[in-house]
Amino acid sequence: MTYSSNEFDAKEVVNNDRKHVWHHLSQHKPYEENDPMVIVKGEGMRVWDAKGNEYLDAVSGAVWTVNVGYGRTEIADAVRDQLVTLNYFAQTAGNVPAAQFAEKLIDKMPGMSRVYYSNSGSEANEKVFKMVRQIAEKNYGGKKHKILFRERDYHGTTITALSATGQFERKNQYGPFTPGFVEVPHCCEYRAQEGADLENYGVWAANQIEKVILAEGPDTVGALCLEPITAGGGVIEPPHGYWERVQEICKQYNVLLHIDEVVCGLGRTGKWFGYQHYGIKPDMVTMAKGVASGYAAISCTVTTEAVFDLFKEPEDGRMDYFRDISTFGGCTAGPAAALVNMQIIEDEKLLDNVVEQGEYLRGRLHQLMDKYQVIGDVRGKGLFAGFELVKDRLTKEPVDEALSMQIGAHCMSNGVIIGRTNRSFKEYNNTICLSPALIATRADIDKIVDALDNALADLAPNS
Repeated sequence: MTYSSNEFDAKEVVNNDRKHVWHHLSQHKPYEENDPMVIVKGEGMRVWDAKGNEYLDAVSGAVWTVNVGYGRTEIADAVRDQLVTLNYFAQTAGNVPAAQFAEKLIDKMPGMSRVYYSNSGSEANEKVFKMVRQIAEKNYGGKKHKILFRERDYHGTTITALSATGQFERKNQYGPFTPGFVEVPHCCEYRAQEGADLENYGVWAANQIEKVILAEGPDTVGALCLEPITAGGGVIEPPHGYWERVQEICKQYNVLLHIDEVVCGLGRTGKWFGYQHYGIKPDMVTMAKGVASGYAAISCTVTTEAVFDLFKEPEDGRMDYFRDISTFGGCTAGPAAALVNMQIIEDEKLLDNVVEQGEYLRGRLHQLMDKYQVIGDVRGKGLFAGFELVKDRLTKEPVDEALSMQIGAHCMSNGVIIGRTNRSFKEYNNTICLSPALIATRADIDKIVDALDNALADLAPNS
């Protein structure tokens, strides 16, 4: 299938983009010689650029977002109908799709109770950080305000969200950061720290969190913010025993557990939420990307009723509510799209498909690992997978980031868009990341892995 550009002048669009659009994560100097890529159409798992080139999207919109695929007219129609009826009113009042989606969402999250709407993952996490600070002021004289975050995890692009992010290169040049955020060690078993108990690494890694709490003072630590599976930091699934011990520690020291589901949420791992694989009982859960599959901007900060109740009793007769507002949390397009997005996942049994195709994907990646010594480790769950590139399997020395960039470019030239850790760390920008839409078929998986096979054969044949 080819895409017709009859509806616009492709050259004009590309020129306007080059002259006026400031792209994310991009230095525009190369555009002086090469045209910027302009995506003009999407259908299923395919997208087309302004020049008519077709690509299989193996990363759901480049940032793990378009979970149910492109071109879903039923979502677009629902959004259009809602916008004509009511496009916006501040969330100081309610609206129909927000109330309906909150009910459906909470039904998927036993133990959770309240939904606070905003419009991005960064903002959803900021809401939690503000909640923790206000709880500290109301109940602990402001002392229990510190928030712990994990090395290699990512929680957003605002200054305070970056303050809670464990990725050096993403944070470099943006300090000073918000005080009161403290890093705990990562839990990547493949990159186990020196002196770690390798036989019980999950428990050992969790115990490092306890050490940080004790060093900071348990009476100063209010919350622990973690991804259920580290996403952009290398697709790292916590090892056996980790989550059980983390929850024990949080309970022992009265630390709220905040799970960031911005990437893993809404089916990416084969369950509605990544934390549900591990028996976790969080206090707060944040989500964005896949909530509406990118058809409208929406994020949610979800809490237990116990957390909600902490804002009911005022100390001074005034602050008996969460003193926060998100302007575009009042847009009705987001929950309208999210309702249909969730219905599609249910009706098409996409969680089952994620499990089936995810197992097939990891199986094929392990075949690549058998074929190419440059692959040191394969990781992931559901349609959320990655593999590390190393110079030597024995030493595990990471390859230069240039190789993963070349692999991405090679796949792109063969019609497949893949992801990778992108200038996030000093040395571990060596993970290829895959997150195809939940609708992926076995044929789609084969095309993705075949493109990687061809790239590795050309770029690292004797590794």
